[in-house]
Amino acid sequence: MYKSVIIINNESLGYGDSGVGNTLLGVFLRKVVANPVKPDAIVFYNSGVRVLAKNSPFLDMLEALEYYGVELIACGTCVYKICGQSSLTAGRISNMEEIAQILLQAQKVITL
Repeated sequence: MYKSVIIINNESLGYGDSGVGNTLLGVFLRKVVANPVKPDAIVFYNSGVRVLAKNSPFLDMLEALEYYGVELIACGTCVYKICGQSSLTAGRISNMEEIAQILLQAQKVITL
C-alpha cells in the first residue's frame, strides 16, 4: 500500500507560460529529492510521461528519486501514443488498472 503518491500529468507545472512551468517542475523535483520526506510513488500520465523520456531535462532528479526508493510509474497508453515505445529512460511502464489501484488505495494523492 502506498502512503503518498504524486500525479504529474503535464510536462510543466501549472498553466500559462511553458518555460516558467518547466522551471517550476524542475524546482519542485529538486525540492522533493532534497526533502527527507518523499512520496512512495510518482505517477505520470498524459503529456507528463515526457518527463521520463529521453532528453528530458529532469533525468538527474528522476534518477535520484529512484535511488531513494520512489517508484516512477508511467501510463503505458500515454507512453506509446505520446513518446513512442522505447523512449523512457527513467521509471517503469504500467497500465491504468494498476494506476487506479495505487491511487484508490493511497492514503494521500497530490496532483500537480
